[in-house]
Amino acid sequence: MTLPFQENPEQLYHKGRGAQINPKNKYLADEYAQEHIEGIDEWWQSDVPTQFFEENARNLVNKVDSPDVGMWYSMNPYQGCEHGCIYCYARNSHQYWGLSAGLDFERKIIVKHNAPELLRKFLNNKNWVPKPIALSGNTDCYQPAERKMWLTRQLLEVAIEYKQPVGIITKNSLILRDRYLLQQLAQENLVSVYVSITSLQEDLRLKMEPRTTTAAQRLKVVKELSSLGIPVGVMTAPIVPGLNDHEIPRLLEAAAANGAKFAGYTVVRLNDAVKTIFNDWLFKNFPDRAEKVWHLIEELHGGQVSDSVFGRRMTGGGNIADIIKQQFKLHVKRNGLNQEKFEFNTSAFRRPNSQLSLF
Repeated sequence: MTLPFQENPEQLYHKGRGAQINPKNKYLADEYAQEHIEGIDEWWQSDVPTQFFEENARNLVNKVDSPDVGMWYSMNPYQGCEHGCIYCYARNSHQYWGLSAGLDFERKIIVKHNAPELLRKFLNNKNWVPKPIALSGNTDCYQPAERKMWLTRQLLEVAIEYKQPVGIITKNSLILRDRYLLQQLAQENLVSVYVSITSLQEDLRLKMEPRTTTAAQRLKVVKELSSLGIPVGVMTAPIVPGLNDHEIPRLLEAAAANGAKFAGYTVVRLNDAVKTIFNDWLFKNFPDRAEKVWHLIEELHGGQVSDSVFGRRMTGGGNIADIIKQQFKLHVKRNGLNQEKFEFNTSAFRRPNSQLSLF
């Protein structure tokens, strides 16, 4: 059986990228179609270096209305992500920029250079009642661009200045560069860090998350941050039945052994354009089991590969979802995870220049 949007397997494979196609942007009337792989006029579509585009952003902090993502507000200094994780739900947001959720998402990164100034402006608003703000609510704040741009570093410096609590989720060891800033925040319960670890299989990581750091490096991040007194958890996400679901016990055991205190998970959810991108990737990388994996994902979501119902969309429903849930619960308990409760300190918040307004 060939699914309707399966791509030609003879097409060139872009090594080092997750997506292998640029599906149509649903918001655009026109699109480019490649009719013949041997055509001499398609040379410009071959893989190109990552491009960066500066946005003069008006806002940085956004309220999160979804009740099942565990955050109140989020801020993202980057749109698009060079990590290239094939399952990333944030891919769809690239369509709002007139770009594709596929290769464009990985190769055309939008940078908010004025992010630190925008955060200061937001925190200086007298109506702001302190609540935690998540970094990486959409794309990874420690993606490769951060090595040059230092925007996440500057946002953490602002957080220290205002004693603003922040939550971070990342899959890049670059976070260790800022470990002493995080330690300062942790001393007043102003930060928690989750490290996303999808697989301990290096060959699977290279295909699924091609420009991320290795699982071994991510466990090193967990260990080092934990040793500095920084609250660290892991997200074993997303769970893809038929690809990495069997790794739950080993992932949680490794996380706990390296000092993680908390753990969470989500199941794969292929909404909008991610459905087309993931399907193409799946058949190109795992032709022997692609149909089986696809149907297992459908079983998670009642016959579809996505679900929009709050409370169910992240964990799925049905027998497979129940098995994943029970397995995760068992090994969380076995490894002593989620025994502690962490609460952000919002009472320490201050505006550095507030006293000046009295004169």
